[in-house]
Amino acid sequence: MTISEKVAYIKGLCEGMKINEDKPEGKLFKEIIDVLGDMAKEIADLGENSLDLADEIDELSEDLALLEDEVYGEDDEDEDNEDEDDEPMFFEVKCPSCGNEITIDEDVASLGKIDCPNCGEKLELEFDEDDEDDEDDEDDECGCCGEDEDEDD
Repeated sequence: MTISEKVAYIKGLCEGMKINEDKPEGKLFKEIIDVLGDMAKEIADLGENSLDLADEIDELSEDLALLEDEVYGEDDEDEDNEDEDDEPMFFEVKCPSCGNEITIDEDVASLGKIDCPNCGEKLELEFDEDDEDDEDDEDDECGCCGEDEDEDD
């Protein structure tokens, strides 16, 4: 039941009770019902206006999204690259005491210390962001002594 329907119901009750509008109580009830009717109309109008505004906002939002794509040139490739950057990096650490291999993420590695979950040994971690560059350099090293193969003695 809407507010307008409820006001109409109350108005019908008052008419059915045959309240005399010439008496002060009757005048009061009549005015209250009139005000309730006006309020119900205003509320209905506000509801319609809010739905219209919501539709307009949705249209503007879509237009703005299209405009942003045109101006900034964002495409699916950029979004895919952003998603790849958000993926966490994982590292494997081997405990020198028990030989247990532990997989940790970069947040844990950045702490610098962890306890081995197998034996409880405190492990000091040296997290170097240039590890990937070092791996490329290792390809040029001799497998037995670690010296560069390209170097002349």
